[in-house]
Amino acid sequence: MLARCLSIVAIVALAVSFARAQEPTPDALQALPDFQIDVVLKADKDKHGSWISMAKDDKGRLLLAGQRGQAVTRLTLTDGKITKEEILKLPVSEGMGMLWLNDALYMDGFGKDSAGKGVFGLFRLRDPNGDGSFSSVEMLREWKNGSGEHGAHAILLGPDKQHLYIVCGNFVDQPADLLPSSPHRNFADDRVLPRAEDGNGFGAGKKPPGGSIFRMDLDGKNCELFASGDRNTYDVAFNADGELLGFDSDMEWDWGTPWYRPIRVYHATSGADMGFREGTAKWPTWYEDSLPPAVTIGIGCPTGVAFGTGAKFPARYQKAMYILDWTYGRLIAVHLVPNGSSYEGTWENFVAPKSLHEKSGKTPLNLTDVVIGDDGALYFTIGGRNTQAVLYRVTYIGKQPTDPVDSRNADGAPARALRHKLEAFHGHADASAVETAWPHLNSDDRFIRYAARLAIESQPIEQWKSRALSETQPQAAIEALLALARLGPKDTQADMLGALAKIPLASLTKSLQLHKLRVLEVSISRQGKPSDEFAKQIIAELDPVYPNEDEPMNRELSQVLLALDAPGAVGKTVALLAQAPTQEEQLIYALSLRTITTGWTADLRKQYFGWFTQKHEKTAHPQFVLQWFEDAGIAYNDGASFNNFVAHIHDDAVKTLSDAERKELEPIVSAFVPPGRGGRGNGRRQIPPHSFVKDWQMADIEPALDQVGKGRNFVRGRDAYEVAQCAACHKFGAAGGAIGPDLTAVSSRFKRRDILESIIEPSKVVSEQYMNTAVRLKNGDTIIGRIMEENDQKLTIRPDPLKDDKVEIKKSDIDVRKLSPVSPMPQGLANNLSKEEILDLIAYMESGGNRDHPDFQR
Repeated sequence: MLARCLSIVAIVALAVSFARAQEPTPDALQALPDFQIDVVLKADKDKHGSWISMAKDDKGRLLLAGQRGQAVTRLTLTDGKITKEEILKLPVSEGMGMLWLNDALYMDGFGKDSAGKGVFGLFRLRDPNGDGSFSSVEMLREWKNGSGEHGAHAILLGPDKQHLYIVCGNFVDQPADLLPSSPHRNFADDRVLPRAEDGNGFGAGKKPPGGSIFRMDLDGKNCELFASGDRNTYDVAFNADGELLGFDSDMEWDWGTPWYRPIRVYHATSGADMGFREGTAKWPTWYEDSLPPAVTIGIGCPTGVAFGTGAKFPARYQKAMYILDWTYGRLIAVHLVPNGSSYEGTWENFVAPKSLHEKSGKTPLNLTDVVIGDDGALYFTIGGRNTQAVLYRVTYIGKQPTDPVDSRNADGAPARALRHKLEAFHGHADASAVETAWPHLNSDDRFIRYAARLAIESQPIEQWKSRALSETQPQAAIEALLALARLGPKDTQADMLGALAKIPLASLTKSLQLHKLRVLEVSISRQGKPSDEFAKQIIAELDPVYPNEDEPMNRELSQVLLALDAPGAVGKTVALLAQAPTQEEQLIYALSLRTITTGWTADLRKQYFGWFTQKHEKTAHPQFVLQWFEDAGIAYNDGASFNNFVAHIHDDAVKTLSDAERKELEPIVSAFVPPGRGGRGNGRRQIPPHSFVKDWQMADIEPALDQVGKGRNFVRGRDAYEVAQCAACHKFGAAGGAIGPDLTAVSSRFKRRDILESIIEPSKVVSEQYMNTAVRLKNGDTIIGRIMEENDQKLTIRPDPLKDDKVEIKKSDIDVRKLSPVSPMPQGLANNLSKEEILDLIAYMESGGNRDHPDFQR
């Protein structure tokens, strides 16, 4: 469970912890009133490992899985006390997800296939001898690219008791044997302008559908893609209504951009697309071909999920959904209520460090998984990334009744039943589907409209094309034409656009206006740029309302009009860029303009490129964005990819210039200094060179870690940060690079020993999101570096993280490619520091750069 999201701020270099020297005690944690926290077991690293997931078996025993070859711990508990502890040396390890079903343990992890080859897959283990060896092992299916933080995760039994539901992150390949009956299919980026890849190359070239939920039988066969478009959900759960809900991450490197989406609780219905796409292509919530979140949280790293069914808690907390944030140490209770055929809700911190909002230091609480025990208590673990693991127990000690309640929701039941009726048509032809589903294209319930459209899309297009073109109710017509844009060949575009033109934009609500624009975008993306005649008609309708008083409308209008080369669109968009009050809105227009080649004047070019050279440090952010950071207990800061996103947008725009334009604009173009490279937010200090001191080992420094907590030297720690070259690769506040993990709030995640280990032994624990890729060519050469771009023909690799030089490799020339276990962080960066300077460095990192932190008090 650490393995859940990119939101898990990885440790490849100096990224690990700097907070407390010990794991958090119950006294350091804050639960809601009348709830008590107790420690059940502190893991012995050598024996138990670092726990990343948890499950219950048929006897109510807790199973706690370690990482990277570590054992599974089985605990028999009575009233929260351990009566028996067993260390199970299973033939499968790295259990990212576990499920006990019937007489077997299902696990997503590393094992061997029938040929003895090591693979990451779905395994079923049985223990015929009853000795804990689980010697009977079946590999039910391999997960291609299934290991690691963005791999195969949670396993659930469906309400029908006949199907498994398995959650996979956005790097797992779609299985080759997916059934054509899959509810979710026909996916694409569906962006009208080309996406920009992640500023640091993460996920570059990865195509939809992103993270996925698969449904299959109990033998791992007959696999269907049930839902997708999440990023890297680690865990999902069925509520008492039998509905599937999950907790999804987003790319924290995207903070400060309009394409960052807050971490969210979502309702995974049949065929659902939650809209995640790589790079800048992520969909906003108003796209009608996706489904919106039930609850948004803000920032963090989603890990374990469980409903409170079976807990000896008051009714409100029996009904709650419990979700875990690994990064900021929040065990959150989400309170969902029906909203039509879906849900909406609120959230509160159920357990969190008392220091969550303290400026002087935080207690790390690396939450990994949660279950409701047979005794009615809530159990949760911390651990992951080889950090100290602990099992905690939460009980209710108040006076409210804790008798079991019926957590099913009577409200919304008819709407959910209707949605299920429509979902029964997904993925297969049925003569009654179109007639049954069509009236519900006009529903006010977005989830019912979505289910109805997918039911219709599952039928041959000849059965419903003419009806879509002749529909007169605006909502139903737009929904039907969206289906036609998604599925219709190029020769249907003219008829589709003609029908869409009969629904005047001015006659629609803002919501329907956005839906109509979305149909245009999908059509252009899939069916191509329309004929000049239709392009002129579309421009004539949209141009008078652009710019708009509504930001989402401007966001979509700018893309459509620019894609159609509308006269005046560039000038209007440049004006919006200059006027936009927030950094996020400005980036919308900067991104949209970057590949446009027509409609420019010399003055507009100067205004556009002039935006890049402005000082943006005090540019505002929406209040809700600032609230996300406040809720997590940290100050706002741009994500680690922000600087490179801006630099790459500028680079793409320069590529559109003619030779004459390039010459004319040379002074303003060359004046741009990419953020973090001597311009905005660089903050690098020049420190006199240090000579070699010692080849430091863990044993040299670890005994002195207690000295970090008081009397350290702030200036010396800040200087040590520069001497060790941390700022070259790591973002810290507004300054630094983006090659390694963001260290801004690292004290909320890790402990002092971990940071020391990451400095002294940087390759011991390396996150896949920061790993280099080793490519061996057919001619015998090997190239190692960071993949920056990838398509069907080639890879683009940056061998040296501190240089911009790139190497293009034809895929046809590749013999083998694999992740390199060697950290990009060089060994020995602290060897020019004294012991006291290393301790000051840890204090500096622990303080978040705050000289008033207790570590610097005498």
